[in-house]
Amino acid sequence: MVDSAQYRAAAEDVGWDGAVNARRIIGATYRMGRREWVTAQGWEQMRRAGVRRVLDLRNPGENRSRPADPRLPEGATAGIEVLNLPLERAGNRRFEKVAVPYMNHPAMYRLVCEEFPDLMREVFAELSASTGGVVVHCSAGRDRSGLVASLLLDLSGYSEQILPQDEAATRGINEWHRVSGYRHPHESYQTPGELEPVIADRARALEEFMGWLGGARGFLQGIGVSADELHALRGTVLAVGR
Repeated sequence: MVDSAQYRAAAEDVGWDGAVNARRIIGATYRMGRREWVTAQGWEQMRRAGVRRVLDLRNPGENRSRPADPRLPEGATAGIEVLNLPLERAGNRRFEKVAVPYMNHPAMYRLVCEEFPDLMREVFAELSASTGGVVVHCSAGRDRSGLVASLLLDLSGYSEQILPQDEAATRGINEWHRVSGYRHPHESYQTPGELEPVIADRARALEEFMGWLGGARGFLQGIGVSADELHALRGTVLAVGR
């Protein structure tokens, strides 16, 4: 069994019971790993924190329970809308050639933006339509949620938090691999000596991506996010302060 207190201390968890790699991005917007880890108590804590929507960035085949996941009573997630908004589309040869076995590095962020702008636009349109707290989540709470987090932070004027967010997410899921009884088919715990160059490499890739992006506002406008949606989006992500 996972020591929840130990994990929260190491990963800077926001404290929702069962949530993995969960933290505030900015304002009323949060990120985390797969929602199936969250217990009924955790969903209640999310409601108390003002969360009203969960945007699941995973592909449809990923959003399924595992034997060790908590069993939720009926109504446990009531009051929180869950939307599945994948960031990638099956059959894209350029993406699938690089994302082996999946998108697991910021070096792929540009590729997602180039190949799936319509899917990115849908995610940000739904973020802008949210009136309460929002959680964006993927599988690990690191890469797909990291791409969205990076754009939100840049849009909000807090681009200096992009690298610390990525480092926290990378360390958080690594700690989860250390304490969890689940054995991931592609990833495992990395020692501090192994993890430091990974974090540095991710930081370099993130800086390169943000340089290519040239600013989240211009990119989002370029993929069809309207001025009204951008205004609403800023209100959502800044609703509770930093």
